[in-house]
Amino acid sequence: MTDTHQDIQRIQLEHKAELYRQKAPEFAHWAAGYGVIKHQAETQVRVYELIDMLAVEGLISDKSHAYKLLGAADRVASAAMWLVVHMSYTRRVFLDGRDLRSFDFKPQPKGFLGGALNMVPAYVGYMAINALSGITRSWVMEQGHCVAAIDAVNVLLGNLKPAQAERYQMTEEGLSKLAADFYASELTPEGMQKLPLSSRVSVHTAGGMSEGGYLGVTGLQYMHQPLPGERLVAFLSDGAFEEQRGSDWAPRWWRAEDTGLVMPVMIANGRRIDQCTTTALSGEYNWLEQYLQHQHYDPLVIDGTDPGAFAWALYEMEQRLGTQGEALLEGKGRYPVRLPYTIAVTVKGFGFAGAGTSRAHTSPLEHNPAKDAEGVSEFNTSARRLWVPFVELTQSIALLNNHELTERPREANCNELHSPIKVVMPELFWLQKLESEKSSVAAFDLSFAQLAKINPQLRVRVGNPDQLQANHLYQTLDFLHHRVCDPHPGQPEAVNGSVITALNEEAVVSAALANAKGLNLVVSYEAFATKMLGILRQMLTFNRRKKQADIPVHELSLPLLLTSLVWENGEHEHSHQDPTFVDALINEPADIARVVFPLDWNCALATLEQLFQSHGQLWVMVMAKTLQPQYLSMNQACQLVTDGAICLKGNADESLQLVAIGSFQLAEVMKASVRLIKASIEHSVVYIFEPGRLRESRDRWEAKHCLSTEHIQRIFGALAEYRLFVVHGHPEPWLAVLRPLDLGPEKTRALGYINHGGTLHTPDMLFANKTSWAHILFTLIGMMDLNVHDLLSADEVLAVQGRGKPKLITHPAIHDHSPLQEG
Repeated sequence: MTDTHQDIQRIQLEHKAELYRQKAPEFAHWAAGYGVIKHQAETQVRVYELIDMLAVEGLISDKSHAYKLLGAADRVASAAMWLVVHMSYTRRVFLDGRDLRSFDFKPQPKGFLGGALNMVPAYVGYMAINALSGITRSWVMEQGHCVAAIDAVNVLLGNLKPAQAERYQMTEEGLSKLAADFYASELTPEGMQKLPLSSRVSVHTAGGMSEGGYLGVTGLQYMHQPLPGERLVAFLSDGAFEEQRGSDWAPRWWRAEDTGLVMPVMIANGRRIDQCTTTALSGEYNWLEQYLQHQHYDPLVIDGTDPGAFAWALYEMEQRLGTQGEALLEGKGRYPVRLPYTIAVTVKGFGFAGAGTSRAHTSPLEHNPAKDAEGVSEFNTSARRLWVPFVELTQSIALLNNHELTERPREANCNELHSPIKVVMPELFWLQKLESEKSSVAAFDLSFAQLAKINPQLRVRVGNPDQLQANHLYQTLDFLHHRVCDPHPGQPEAVNGSVITALNEEAVVSAALANAKGLNLVVSYEAFATKMLGILRQMLTFNRRKKQADIPVHELSLPLLLTSLVWENGEHEHSHQDPTFVDALINEPADIARVVFPLDWNCALATLEQLFQSHGQLWVMVMAKTLQPQYLSMNQACQLVTDGAICLKGNADESLQLVAIGSFQLAEVMKASVRLIKASIEHSVVYIFEPGRLRESRDRWEAKHCLSTEHIQRIFGALAEYRLFVVHGHPEPWLAVLRPLDLGPEKTRALGYINHGGTLHTPDMLFANKTSWAHILFTLIGMMDLNVHDLLSADEVLAVQGRGKPKLITHPAIHDHSPLQEG
């Protein structure tokens, strides 16, 4: 658009706004603005026409009341900004707006003040359109560090969860506690965070669904979140949009058939932490609009300092997307939709001193008010412009809090699950005979596809980084299909497919995490799951905090199936041979992050059965896709998943105990066991399915999940003198986790992955990492001072020592895959 066209458009808008102000005095009163909040001509025109539309649709009956409500939003926004700056700088709040003195300030200001100030008009605009339309929407915020805006508005409006409602009331005492508690560090006697206020969105934040600790995560999830009939506002970051690839794929995934309305809003303040965004450096938002259009978005640009502009944009986006969705449901049009997307242009830290500077990110004042008189003066001058007289504020709050009048739920409780999600379990095809080798992944695949078929009431999302067929999830893919906009004939693709496929692990795991009220599965090459770690940890920490706060989590647990494992992924070289993910996850709380190792077909079925009867957990299943020996009957498999470990050979009272974690590891242990039996060396073999349950618990929640000492002794016995662990991942972290089973450095050893790899088959990988059956025996010889020739031939010893032929070990003449009898 040329400058001349812009000038003509501006004059036309100003003329139209003037006509509207003359026509409606109540509108003119709102249009005059309040304090630092001004209403541009374009916003005035949009808001006037919005109120007309709401009246035509019967959502409001009194236009003058609607303008009063918008005026109330201006006042609540100003008061919330005033409260936000107090939360960062002060420990006292005075409702009469008096000037503060140096001793009223915190020694050091805390918080991301600039971003929080920008979020206030956005969140108040969200509250305003809810009140105007009589419809409560849910929200999610990418910028979790801007939580002061949410908390401030929520406290003013009384929109609170119980813990905050009890402590932060709309009084000087309550607001002073809010300011003093912000970024305060206070513990309970058992060492947990005491205060119900956090530096990020927390489980006590009314309406909060995720912490927002990782910028960019919400941009990957919002398009998958609402169910049909639900409406979600997503507040997003301009810096994160530029840097998190995949957040601009939302139009590819949204479907009217299975997803509610989404309204993404970018808070475009032009700054990251101490840098300008690329958009801001260009000086215009035109190129961003063009980029969004190329990505199938329908961009709207608004004044990001004005609650009324946000109210208009949210309703406008909702109408545009709703109209498209209805047409698509009637068979008109095609995907992807033109997804409405608002760019809210603002200045970092708007409304307070230092706005637009690099200081605005955290501490916008040039001087610290606790230490400098100039800082006190600067704070008081800026805060005075935001203060709202108490009577005027309470009247405004009453106007926005029209939930009873409009018979709508409060924002704090919107779209919550009030009872656990339950699934109907399919008939499981247990193996009765264990002679043949089977794939554990094939068992899970068959059963998950059946589970999805008989639970049509649950929306399904399968996160897939492009390798579902390579990972042998054939049944799942055949039933659920890749989600695409243009299906190819003869391919497992569909417009409404449930498999979200992209070469972006963060994006695909987000699809499942966002589908909190549905049925989910994430499948990944083990090596690439590491790229999901940060996002998954956000879910883990949020759900764990709910548990600690006695807030029930009703969502089904999330299964993450890791396959194409380090030991079976030789064709793709060393980059694809990495157990780092499970090594890291085992350090998370065992009661919420469950790392399990299903060893055969029946064990995979028992895992699925118990997984989908649990809630709020992450089940990381390390499972072989290649054919493996079958060890367990149905009863043994179910008992193993329940207990976490099982004794497979011996009575657990032998002096030597071999302990395996992982199906490949157990196969090698069983081979070594044959030689031990021939040498008349008594021993037991124990398989650990869930190592986290054997660790020393670190708090009372984990203690409830971990096995008791008595239970551990029933499985492992109490007489072992030597214990050798053969583990799936790096041996050191697993040995630390299994410390309760440690018999001391001379009598306990662990073998596992030692970072050797390449284009190697499974036996070669085991040899290269010194975890083959022969290495197990050679380690025992050293531990127990056994006669080497009782267990290994001279040539085998040379091979193990790296001086002979590896094929003697990788292709041995002995095998013992005979099934165990149930005992």
